[in-house]
Amino acid sequence: MTRPSRRDFLKGTVCASAFVGCGGAAGLFQRTALAAGAQPEGRGTALVVIQLSGGNDGLNTVVPYEDDAYHRSRPTLRLAADRVHKLEAGLGLHPDMPAFARLYHEGRLSIVQGVGYPNSKRDHPVAMRDWETAMPQQALAQTGWGGRVADFAHASPITDVPSVFVGPIAPPFGVRAGEAVVPAIRSLEEWLPSPRMWLTAQGTQAPGTGQPSPTPSPMLDFLRESTARAYAARDRIQSSRRAQSSDYPRYPLAQSLKSVAQLIRAELGIRFYLTELGGGDIGGFDSHAGQVLNHGSLLKELSESVAAFAADLQRDRLFDSVLVMTFSEFGRSLSENGRRGTDHGAAAPVFLAGGRLKGGLVGKHPSLTDLDQDAPKFHTDFRRLYATALDGWLGIDSGQILRGTFAPVEGVKFG
Repeated sequence: MTRPSRRDFLKGTVCASAFVGCGGAAGLFQRTALAAGAQPEGRGTALVVIQLSGGNDGLNTVVPYEDDAYHRSRPTLRLAADRVHKLEAGLGLHPDMPAFARLYHEGRLSIVQGVGYPNSKRDHPVAMRDWETAMPQQALAQTGWGGRVADFAHASPITDVPSVFVGPIAPPFGVRAGEAVVPAIRSLEEWLPSPRMWLTAQGTQAPGTGQPSPTPSPMLDFLRESTARAYAARDRIQSSRRAQSSDYPRYPLAQSLKSVAQLIRAELGIRFYLTELGGGDIGGFDSHAGQVLNHGSLLKELSESVAAFAADLQRDRLFDSVLVMTFSEFGRSLSENGRRGTDHGAAAPVFLAGGRLKGGLVGKHPSLTDLDQDAPKFHTDFRRLYATALDGWLGIDSGQILRGTFAPVEGVKFG
């Protein structure tokens, strides 16, 4: 009998036979842990993408506080110079983002301005699908760009799980893959298995029992070996939790990033992490009315959560191997509407954070007098930013992931 491959086992036996239970957290953990059994040599770089659902108002996030057009167009929403956290070039961060201001002045935060793409429909599901697939206006695209990262690495002997979604909502389309396993994790507390969650094949025992199988079988031998690797991966995650800082705020995003940090410490070979702020679907960033309080709360959660994540990983110099990137499906209009909110727009800023990132402003702030239907025009295609992260940070051929060639963004530099 031919010994089955790790991928054969992952695709077939794990979820289709009675050898192993695949329901709930136990099955999900086993699929990931088995795939992570072969470890990379040394720590690879990781990309952590934060989806801001709803269309973030870039103009009240990175505020052009010296621009007269900004103040004229937002009589109730405008933020004065004495309120913002000043950066440079007449720009400042929202008052509720002091944590991001600190990262910026430490040189660990970049702000890529004017990011978008041609012919955005300004429709939530369509625009989010465009960003998640990295294939705008292709409604029949079947995979997300994070899922294609997983598919690209699917033949690697290092891991079958290079991508993962961590968060409380349903997995976004961005991590939908064609072939690879892309787990969705709400929290490690729910996900980590206990010994009683494992069902073993007839004649096999859980690790540590010292009881060999009475009947030689390549499949059972492989199962035993895989189960041992799964327990080893579980131990690595538990060790990473003990080494982790507890100084995370109690925001949902912070708790998701805390789980991401634990997985990074465990060295499971995961390269692409996706998490989310805003609640998915239309999302909390869709601020058509009463924008002030809700928008500030979300930006505070974003900045404090990322800052805690950075501080946690920096203690062990692990932040040097991580790049954080935000995105939202579109920006907002320049003019506020009659409900003290803003409407769907086009271009918006993207935040990058990392220990080896050369921080600062990247690109010019879009004009507020030359507009696209009352919204700032984009000048940097988001796929160029994806290509920068793929080629320059992950070392993955962006052409195969993005299904096209996109020049890297000048000004995004890694030390």
